[in-house]
Amino acid sequence: MQKNKIYANKIAAFLDKEPRDFTRPDLVRYIKAHGIKMVNFRYAAGDGRLKTLNFIINDERYLDRILSAGERVDGSSLFKGMIDAGSSDLYVVPRYRTAFVNPFSQVPAVDILCSFYTADGKPFAGAPAEVLRRSEAEFRKVSGHDFYALGELEYYVIAPKNPLYPTGTQKGYHESFPFAKWEGLRTEAMAAIAEAGGRIKYGHAEVGFIRAEESEMAQQEIEFLPVPASEAADQLAVAKWILNGIGHKYGVVISFAPKISIGHAGSGLHVHTCLYKNGRNAMIDKGVLSAPARKTIAGFMELAAPMTAFGNTVPTSYFRLVPHQEAPINVCWAYRNRSALVRIPLGWLNASSMVKDANPGSAAPAVEQTQTVEFRSADGSANLHFLMAGLCVAARRGFERKDALAYADKYFVDKNVSDKAHAGLLEKLPKLPASCWASAESLEKHRDAFEARGVFPRQVIDGTIKRLKNHDDRNLSERLYGKEEEIKKLVEDYLYC
Repeated sequence: MQKNKIYANKIAAFLDKEPRDFTRPDLVRYIKAHGIKMVNFRYAAGDGRLKTLNFIINDERYLDRILSAGERVDGSSLFKGMIDAGSSDLYVVPRYRTAFVNPFSQVPAVDILCSFYTADGKPFAGAPAEVLRRSEAEFRKVSGHDFYALGELEYYVIAPKNPLYPTGTQKGYHESFPFAKWEGLRTEAMAAIAEAGGRIKYGHAEVGFIRAEESEMAQQEIEFLPVPASEAADQLAVAKWILNGIGHKYGVVISFAPKISIGHAGSGLHVHTCLYKNGRNAMIDKGVLSAPARKTIAGFMELAAPMTAFGNTVPTSYFRLVPHQEAPINVCWAYRNRSALVRIPLGWLNASSMVKDANPGSAAPAVEQTQTVEFRSADGSANLHFLMAGLCVAARRGFERKDALAYADKYFVDKNVSDKAHAGLLEKLPKLPASCWASAESLEKHRDAFEARGVFPRQVIDGTIKRLKNHDDRNLSERLYGKEEEIKKLVEDYLYC
């Protein structure tokens, strides 16, 4: 055990132990020492949203039972259409490594994320977290690599108009307080997310700033560090819950909606992915993008269209995915080009001399390359665990293709794909779906890829297709053209997506 190590998680700091090493006696010890009176179970259900079960701690024996055996829940309500109501009981069992102190509860509480199990004690195949766990395992079997991910969580703070320290429209990027009015909310949320186990990279004001008649909307972003995909999805789910809770505390709306005003920046959920082997980033080989990285890109290109079924799940998602914006519509990849579906950002390949130049007299430190591949189409409506699972499936497809490197090269562009001057190039590129309906049809066409190796159960794919088609948004943009009040109503319907 390493003494005097820094831990954001309060339980880890008390125990002087990494969360991954938490045990049941550890949690009991913390709860007793800190007067914790409640334990909350949280879990992602079929709709991807975090659900909650509250327990008051009656005595130590009851606490031990909760932590040892979990509790039973009604699976037919949590996974509609996937379980027969006549035999729908499921168990929810806590994963000790996810425990954190609740930042909101007036009753001192510890919260724990849970997994679902069936009556025979087997993992419930349709649970989003279980689908993701299988997708990671199958990717590892095929590729020999671990699949890591991080999310860029964009959102708007919607609040009454404040005339002081105005920010220009579309000019909020990296603004500072007091011009970035909700920096305090963001930093409070970042601290709470970190205490809950979120591995945060940074936060900042984003470009979007919208003034309406009585309100103003300021866009923000919190970006995470790369962790195994299962942890990345859990962290994003908890982060969204915490942001909403802090928004409620401040009396403002936090919206992860993909579009809240036509003509203004929407909010995406860009996902950076990277492969690790033997604990090291495997995305670069001899100074260039590695073969495993390019195979991953090939898989993303192949399954980009059906991936929208998990990453773009409401009609307003497709108000964001429009031409001549940074949000992608063309299936292609590029270096540092923000209008491509997949972007290869800077990865600190030649960074060792920068600190020395900025700090004369300092020695040049060794700087580890942290190259990622950024998938840019998803947004805040995503089912987080299914999205990450889909990315794992797509990456595995890239490793399964014998022509993967040539296939990736076919979709590489070295021009600005949103530039009208390259219209001829754009016409040759495949397009992402333009509606939930089209996304559902693409998933139906490619469902075998997601169901292969038992990763996505057939019922999950069927349910996803049904939910998307229920929006009945075929040709929605054309139907709503010029109808501002109807567009506004639709945006309000999906403000909390």
